[in-house]
Amino acid sequence: MQTDIHPKYFETKVTCGCGNTFTTGSVREELKVDICSACHPFYTGKLKFVDTAGRIEKFKNKFAKAGYASLGKGKKAKDDKK
Repeated sequence: MQTDIHPKYFETKVTCGCGNTFTTGSVREELKVDICSACHPFYTGKLKFVDTAGRIEKFKNKFAKAGYASLGKGKKAKDDKK
């Protein structure tokens, strides 16, 4: 068996975006995660939107004024009125 080819194994501190921390083993000394078992909807049973990059907020802002009726209208309907 070759020596000095395996990475070092650390006791790793994992920090979640919700504030939960726990320790595990990894080749990294510290890990930061967005979601963990303490805040994930599958484990908690609570409905929570996991929004990355604000996509849900962008969608709500885009269709807030016009509502869902604007989804059915296309460019052809606007051109026919002229």
